[in-house]
Amino acid sequence: MENYKCKSVGIIGSGIQGVCTGLQLIKKGIPVTIFDRQDPLSQDFKPASYGNAGHFSPYAVLQLNRPDILFDVPKMLFSSYGPLALKWNYVPKMINWFFYYLKNCNKKSMMHTAKNMHQILSLSNDAYEEIFQEIDTNGLVEKKGIIYVWTNKNLKSRNLEIKVRDELGIKQKLLSQKEVLELEPNLNPVFDAGIIYESAMHARDPHGILKQIFKLFLKRGGKFIQTNIKSVEQSKNDETILRSEKEEYKFEKSVVASGAFSKQFTDQLGEKIPLDTERGYHVHFKGQEKLISRPVIFLDRGFGMTPMNQGLRAVGTVELGGTENPLSKKRIDYVIRCAKELLPQLGAHEDEWLGFRPTLPDFLPILGPSLKNKNIIYAFGHQHLGWTLGAITGKIVSGIVAGEKTNLDLSPYSSKRFN
Repeated sequence: MENYKCKSVGIIGSGIQGVCTGLQLIKKGIPVTIFDRQDPLSQDFKPASYGNAGHFSPYAVLQLNRPDILFDVPKMLFSSYGPLALKWNYVPKMINWFFYYLKNCNKKSMMHTAKNMHQILSLSNDAYEEIFQEIDTNGLVEKKGIIYVWTNKNLKSRNLEIKVRDELGIKQKLLSQKEVLELEPNLNPVFDAGIIYESAMHARDPHGILKQIFKLFLKRGGKFIQTNIKSVEQSKNDETILRSEKEEYKFEKSVVASGAFSKQFTDQLGEKIPLDTERGYHVHFKGQEKLISRPVIFLDRGFGMTPMNQGLRAVGTVELGGTENPLSKKRIDYVIRCAKELLPQLGAHEDEWLGFRPTLPDFLPILGPSLKNKNIIYAFGHQHLGWTLGAITGKIVSGIVAGEKTNLDLSPYSSKRFN
């Protein structure tokens, strides 16, 4: 094993997971080709890596598999002014996902997710810093922390979050309403208190950062082919085949990093992975980005705002409804209403965007080999934290591909847990 070196790798997906994995493999001297139907350098490329909130959130260990949230879900679903929505035509397709979700919605599972998210989140900023040494991040990254605010309505939930993060040793600083307003004086004081994560950073332009990393990948000798890969299979012990409509491409190993679209490949490989989609929305308020100096998230509303180069980006809501349903105007209206609740001085909005977050019902990503095809490696299912976990995923998955030893416990991220 000592002298083993992987001969070639094909990666399906040029979002942040695929590009960071490709870069790390190239650094190990392994030839890599990334495939995507869209070119990351094109202005029209607008996947999740383009449209997210832009937060690097190493503290975000708690996910939606919390008993305290389960109680509120029905209420949220039936309110048009709530952070959670459901496309009812999609419900039959989500039954399997809901089954696993309910099974994972208890204190023990919540802590299992939190602990194993913390294992990789605690390494996430350092993994990015390594990449930032090699690219020009001028005007692309800011280190001013991230603020969360809330009303006293759900204090039990807030106290739970604070307690779990404390137990895991995550640095957090509680703020009174007055202290929040000292940091962000333009906010409308419709909240009671808040917290700041001072070690968090945010992107001024997520797509700009993705492009820089992709250019570095190409400069280092990585290849890119713009085509729609339709299938992946392991044909021999040391060969995998990626097929588009017209061509087939052979590599020793392949990586599936297609985000919300990864399920078509795992289904082909005979794995029953309950991957589904959370639909997220954003709008921009052009020229209004100076109203706040760092991201602000309003927890009661499941919504946040980030100052970006394109304007003030308002993002939020979780809508369950797959990748085929059209954009929901109600959800866009919700995001705008939330933004104007916190910043009543906002004017007209632009750029209505819908993107897809790949979500598994236990809210842990899948990182590691396919069960039946050891040369096909998975890197998807990062839900709201795809952006935060891009660089560390690249390090972990490239290590798996290269057959390196790790001191991380990777078993919680295996697809075994669903099969």
